[in-house]
Amino acid sequence: MSTSARMLQLLSLLQTHRFWPGTELSVRLEVSERTLRRDIERLRDLGYDVDATRGVAGGYQLRAGNALPPLLLDDEEAVAIAVGLRTAAAGMIAGMGDTSAQALGKVVALMPPRLRRRMDAVTSQTDSLPWGGRVPLDAGVLGVLAQACRDDEALTFTYRAPEAEPTRRRVEPHRLVNLGNRWYLLAYDRVRQDWRSFRVDRVTDPTTTGQRFRPRDIPGGDAAAYVQKGIRSRAATYDISVFVRVEPDVVAGRVGRWGEVEPAEGGCRMRMQADDLGWPMMILAGIEADFTVEQPAELAEMVQRAGERFVRSGASST
Repeated sequence: MSTSARMLQLLSLLQTHRFWPGTELSVRLEVSERTLRRDIERLRDLGYDVDATRGVAGGYQLRAGNALPPLLLDDEEAVAIAVGLRTAAAGMIAGMGDTSAQALGKVVALMPPRLRRRMDAVTSQTDSLPWGGRVPLDAGVLGVLAQACRDDEALTFTYRAPEAEPTRRRVEPHRLVNLGNRWYLLAYDRVRQDWRSFRVDRVTDPTTTGQRFRPRDIPGGDAAAYVQKGIRSRAATYDISVFVRVEPDVVAGRVGRWGEVEPAEGGCRMRMQADDLGWPMMILAGIEADFTVEQPAELAEMVQRAGERFVRSGASST
């Protein structure tokens, strides 16, 4: 790990404002305690107030209530942040629009003038339309889950499974996974003593317990693949099959992990399962090729209605 990457990871840990034993930070960063002390001094030189406690139980804690030092980013990083926050602020994720707009304003204010102009250009020259397939997502819930994953801290929350009474869960959170327009938490359920994936939009009242845990090995080593496999094992509302008259690589680039693409004579066949037809419609709209919906009939009807609407709109503009 490079020095700059290690410094960012150290700062990310300290910004939880909890007390970190020096030995634990050394293990997490995979450095000696001497190197850790040098990194702490570098942060102090940058303007971060880090309190240190000496002795066997010594450690470090970022002092609360201090002004943020200037945020240093290169051009690509600044544009990436602007695009990400601008997308969320435009309503791509329900419930995060106002929060993202406020965060974008604060981040821009911390930029040096040159990067501020670059980010302002991205945000002011971009128009967005919200996608109808979005799902309600509480930014506060997402933040608590993300921090618990990062800090290896057990938590409890209320979960509303489909057609079931809400239950209180006690879990060891490991990773957040974003698949399509949905977010999932991959966690080890302490009561059921097994791995589970939870849809974040069905989680309420997440509460951290203050109990740290040793991270377990994720089955297969890939959180996204594990969550996707679990989703596919559950019966979805729609089983989708579309024949697309283009090379398989073109469709695979659009579908990604959310479906399968197999070669076929004259093109390829896209297969996927979904509870919402808005997502496959969005994929098909982004592929510049003719296609035939083989199933389900509901998707074929949706495509036909959309096509007729586009034809009418095109004719009225001539």
